[in-house]
Amino acid sequence: MDFDKIKKELEQALSVAADLKQVEEVRIRFLGKKGSIADLRKNVDFKSLSADEKKDFGRNFNNLKDYAEEQVKQASAKFKNHNKESADIDMTLPGTQRSLGSLHPITIVQIELEEIFKSMGFSVLTGYEAETEYYNFDSLNIPADHPAREMQDTYWLTNNMLMRTHTSASQVRAIEEYGVPLRAIFPGRCFRYENVDASHENTFYQLEGLMIDKDISIAHLIAVMKALLSRVFHKEVKVRLRPGFFPFVEPGFELDIQCLLCAGKGCSTCKKTGWIELLPCGLVHPRVLECGKVDPLAYSGFAFGLGLTRLAMMKYNIPEIRLFNSGDIRFNAQFPVIV
Repeated sequence: MDFDKIKKELEQALSVAADLKQVEEVRIRFLGKKGSIADLRKNVDFKSLSADEKKDFGRNFNNLKDYAEEQVKQASAKFKNHNKESADIDMTLPGTQRSLGSLHPITIVQIELEEIFKSMGFSVLTGYEAETEYYNFDSLNIPADHPAREMQDTYWLTNNMLMRTHTSASQVRAIEEYGVPLRAIFPGRCFRYENVDASHENTFYQLEGLMIDKDISIAHLIAVMKALLSRVFHKEVKVRLRPGFFPFVEPGFELDIQCLLCAGKGCSTCKKTGWIELLPCGLVHPRVLECGKVDPLAYSGFAFGLGLTRLAMMKYNIPEIRLFNSGDIRFNAQFPVIV
């Protein structure tokens, strides 16, 4: 791979940049959608790589991207500081109080989860919010007569596409593009046509996880889930695993955590049950593997759909889901600007 070559070219380009405009041109050249770094991923045949090679590529790719972003940031700051210092300053003018700003709590949780899963060898991939019926339903073993396809549950678009109802819609797309074995997560926004209350929204965030390899079992799923929850909450949380039906997994489970808002006593958020449904999961259904052109007799895997919005509610003791999309600056100001 040309990681070192691109790194040297980036450093050379920034060293000769004479102003902010030229720094921006360098950023687009290397970090743009059609830039040199993005081309690295496009030019790799992931299906021909082994699991270790994929992991090495992902680590080197992310390191290069982070390095490039930091170098561009430093170069931009240098010129901004220079321009600021050279400007005329009227010391008699009153000062202006400036806020550092803050991150949305869902963004904080997503960043933390991405780092956790990357440390376990998972790639972070994105999907499409406007999705086709095939990837959102058909490829996930959800039949045409399933209630989820009704107008009362799904936002359908005039071009016969739909607003994705879950990040599971990225599963088969990822298998088709990267092949197997595969470890990946897909964080993003989802949409469902439903009534809004203290724990339900029509716009919410999920993080889908998918692992496919030879001889994957429920034991692997449980191990990953335990590692995840202990690192997210930084303490032991009480969980329960109960049977659940989802067309794209078999067997399927519901992983619930004891409500951290009421310590299991029952409140409006957990609907007086003391438990919050957090993580539907299970072993990947053979039909999903077949849709991705994978032999279910040779490979198996697990999948899970983590509710980022509900996880943020539990992590930060937020009792009302509608606060997330309220646009109230006072709500966001309670959370740190960096993580």
